[in-house]
Amino acid sequence: MPQGNFDQIVEKYVEMNIAHPFREGNGRSGRIWLDHMFRCELCRTVDWSRIGREDYLLAMERSPVRDLEIKALLGQALSDDLHSVALLARSVDASYAYEGYDAYRAEELGSNGASGAVR
Repeated sequence: MPQGNFDQIVEKYVEMNIAHPFREGNGRSGRIWLDHMFRCELCRTVDWSRIGREDYLLAMERSPVRDLEIKALLGQALSDDLHSVALLARSVDASYAYEGYDAYRAEELGSNGASGAVR
């Protein structure tokens, strides 16, 4: 499938989700892949922390029938801040939270990266 613009990238993401619908593992891998396509093709990244868990999960559930909702959510969460470590940490945390994991937060790592806060 083509991936030259925003709509094509999201449509490709939706098709991959149909082929691999399991949230655990595939969801995180799919979001990394989606972000990679946005970075390579559009020089943009997704700030996943700007998309709520329930909104995302419902939009993905409905996306095989109608992808307008997931396109709207992703479109409003795009950022051109490709080199922000804080954005990356927030996005990793949000991606795990979509699947019910939030005890360990990447954004709360100590400055040496060796310890993390547990909530």
